[in-house]
Amino acid sequence: MAAEYYCADSKNGDHVDDPSEDALFMLISDLNGTDNTFVVVQPDEDDPAWFASVAVLDKGGYEIVRRDTSRREHDVTTETNIDRIAGDLTKWLAARAT
Repeated sequence: MAAEYYCADSKNGDHVDDPSEDALFMLISDLNGTDNTFVVVQPDEDDPAWFASVAVLDKGGYEIVRRDTSRREHDVTTETNIDRIAGDLTKWLAARAT
């Protein structure tokens, strides 16, 4: 079954349709600095209008990018708390589904 709203894909090949906050937490927790450095969340369609990504930083923590061309949003932040990242992403993603 395809994603109803969006899907999350990590560099190591993990794929989750319509990930919950807990699923995002797990995907981010599994990131590391060698072979699984990022996860991207976006609509499951060609040429999506928005995406969010979380990438491991060399100096520790994570870089979070949120981009929505239809709303002219582009935000780049850094964070160390995975709970906060997953929660903030869940709220941001919920706004894309409306």
